[in-house]
Amino acid sequence: MDWLECGVLFTVALIATIALTPLAKLLAVRLDAIDYPSSRRVNNRPIPRLGGVAILGGLIVCVLVVFAGMRWAGWRSPFVSYPGMPVNYPVMLVGVLFMFAVGFVDDVMSLRPRIKLAGQVIAATIVACSGLLLSSIHNPFGAGYIEFGPLAYPLTIFYLVAFANIINLIDGLDGLAAGICAISASTIFVFAIITHRYDAAVFSIALAGACVGFLRYNFHPASIFMGDSGALTLGFALGIVSLMAIARSALFVSLLVPVLAAGIPVLDTAFAIIRRVRAHKPIDAADKGHIHHRLLQAGFSQRKTVLIMWGWTLILALSGIFITETTGLMRIPFLAIILGVTLYMVLKLRLLDPVLLHHYHPRGRKDYLPDQIASRRAEEASRDDERPGRNGR
Repeated sequence: MDWLECGVLFTVALIATIALTPLAKLLAVRLDAIDYPSSRRVNNRPIPRLGGVAILGGLIVCVLVVFAGMRWAGWRSPFVSYPGMPVNYPVMLVGVLFMFAVGFVDDVMSLRPRIKLAGQVIAATIVACSGLLLSSIHNPFGAGYIEFGPLAYPLTIFYLVAFANIINLIDGLDGLAAGICAISASTIFVFAIITHRYDAAVFSIALAGACVGFLRYNFHPASIFMGDSGALTLGFALGIVSLMAIARSALFVSLLVPVLAAGIPVLDTAFAIIRRVRAHKPIDAADKGHIHHRLLQAGFSQRKTVLIMWGWTLILALSGIFITETTGLMRIPFLAIILGVTLYMVLKLRLLDPVLLHHYHPRGRKDYLPDQIASRRAEEASRDDERPGRNGR
């Protein structure tokens, strides 16, 4: 693997995204794709939300540079097919563009949830048809692989749609989603280098560069939001590069790498689903119980909240890499770090409180709720009103 090539691609993606972001702002203003201040948002002034245009543009410029490097600089082609997993890369790119289109239209016209989900499923289906599949995992109990057969297609579609949406759900503060995606993509890049997956390494480092470049305008105070066109595209792309890195891996624990690299969005989504199910609300209903909301309620500023979540992501990501590179008892300290840090944050931020409060307060029995819990609930409701989330998720 040529480190110079990786450095070039990272820099190109970074610079191209920075250069294209002002154009994305102008396009958002022209199309009225603007986040206006409201009770559900933290911004106190209108902010354009088509940052995904600049992010996708940065990635496309990187792909063009790869072709130029292959033609004139003797670069190795990243478009390779590994044994048991031939991939049609042009078809895969069509899937990414389709996902971007779904997010773009939603940013401009606000699609209904079912139509939006249907578009995401179509995009993931296109990628699955390209040959990139979660078709097997290494058998942890013996030699060989556990093959999924026909189930590989629905599993892959679910995996990619889930990745797209967990990033979309975490996009609630300036720079939060872009920073987490940058860390996650960098982690997948390191793992791809270790496992000699050249395609995953090239695309993940380009993804990291685009995310870092976008932070130039997106870190607090943001002058542009990535919108669904950015969040869905980034999450979808992360899912794709993680599949490239772990597919047919000889390590069963390699599945932990993408999960831990995106650990906070995964955890946040899981708690959101539990909260809404326990409260008898639709899963896609808006609320203010997300991790970043809890940090804001604890008194942290937007910047500190984002930095805390970046740090937490980095700890999980590095632990995932070390777990794959160690064996036996050597993995225990890293597992302890993951569990310890996560449990501390869950308890410190009282992430389970909305679930437990609902459990202790059956509908129709207000007298059952202890005074101290009722007081805490009222206090949280008051704080939520004072610090509403931008996306209301």
